[in-house]
Amino acid sequence: MMPIGAAIRWLAERDPGRPSITIVPTPQTPDVQRRTITRVELELHTNKLARTYERMGVKEGDFVTIGLPNSIEFFEACIAAWKLGAVPQPVSYRLPDRERQEIIELAKPSLVVTSVIDADPDVSDEPLLPDRTSPSMKAPTSGGSTGRPKIIVAGQPGLTDPENAGLGGLFGAPPDGVQLVPGPLYHNGPFVFSTGGLFIGQHLVVMPRFDPVTTLQAFEEFSVDFAMLVPTMMTRMLKVPDRERYDLSSLKGILHLAAPCPPHVKEGWIDWIGAEKVWELYAGTEAQGVTIISGTEWIAHRGTIGKPAEGSMRVTDADGNEMPRGEVGEIWMKVGDVPTYRYIGAEARSRDGWESLGDMGWMDEDGYLYIADRRTDLILAGGANIYPAEVEAALEEHPAVLSCAVIGIPDEDLGQRVHALVQLSDDSVTDDDLRVFLKDRLVQYKIPRSFERSDGPVRDDAGKVRRSALVEERS
Repeated sequence: MMPIGAAIRWLAERDPGRPSITIVPTPQTPDVQRRTITRVELELHTNKLARTYERMGVKEGDFVTIGLPNSIEFFEACIAAWKLGAVPQPVSYRLPDRERQEIIELAKPSLVVTSVIDADPDVSDEPLLPDRTSPSMKAPTSGGSTGRPKIIVAGQPGLTDPENAGLGGLFGAPPDGVQLVPGPLYHNGPFVFSTGGLFIGQHLVVMPRFDPVTTLQAFEEFSVDFAMLVPTMMTRMLKVPDRERYDLSSLKGILHLAAPCPPHVKEGWIDWIGAEKVWELYAGTEAQGVTIISGTEWIAHRGTIGKPAEGSMRVTDADGNEMPRGEVGEIWMKVGDVPTYRYIGAEARSRDGWESLGDMGWMDEDGYLYIADRRTDLILAGGANIYPAEVEAALEEHPAVLSCAVIGIPDEDLGQRVHALVQLSDDSVTDDDLRVFLKDRLVQYKIPRSFERSDGPVRDDAGKVRRSALVEERS
């Protein structure tokens, strides 16, 4: 194991001219230019940038708040922080000023990077000596269901092994391979897997914004080995009319996470690229517990997110009693002796040493875990429990639905009314068309009573949606 900054230098010395990061523009980002930086260029420039940050007051152990779009500069800012032994603290570059300021007040960073900082021309590009280790590899933020920001400081320090890092070979992600990065880097999943790939010498092909056709083109052009996706991306690519003409034969694996994946979407990808190449991971940014399952194993347990691979998990009722197998309750996790994170600005939901992220689910007789939805997202309509994820999965089967979100709106009669926001590819599809489509897939009381059209994607590029904000806007 070595400090991340030293690993970047080791990779540059081993193969200086190999591409490290390539930016590929999409139709949504016409002003972005395609650009590639090699390993040695990344090493030399981040040395200068680290010395520049040091002159600006960044010290070992400090937070560096980074609010940049997907770009080479985003990775350079993170590496510069690691080289100083500081902690990258990524935030969305599109945050409103008020929310960004709330995060800054929590983090108290020594530097906030919301635009590209050029390295001082008179500083050296020689390696910083001595090598420094960040006390925490990352400190991303999360609003959760409450919308109040909190910072999740990783328990692991900024150390890696470039010859045997965690991603090496896992999910079909080979060292020195090619990883496509279509998700927003301020989200934990894209951040962890892209930087994990960088640490083992992968060539990162990074998109400023997700676009289904550009993604398929990039798979073929760059002979991509691995990509981390979210179900929304998978759905949109399945709906590209001529998707079969793109060559995906180089793919060794895709990994999906961040939101429940509708079974028909997962089956579509299994049929497309092969079950052995489709992987799923369930965990929070906090990483108290993790489940992992391959597509091959999933076929035998349709709908599951797998068995616990790290930590322990159990499902309980509101009083903490373990639920019988097959019955829905709240999912609780328990880590080992070494903490995986700490919060700034929040307290963990805990009970007797177990912690919960608020997800609801059940276990089958074989110990496989299934997700129902978030406890806070549950809709109570006329005394019936309705899980938005189930309704969304049925809606997304409609060929014209590009993205959707289902929420419960206050209703005098029912308590809550099931309401769906939908982005459609065909404006001629009516509310009644959607209801007729859903009748074969959902019991009547789960079918949305009202629909609302959205001109753009309902979820962000990481597949996330803030239901509480959507409810508040419509209440």
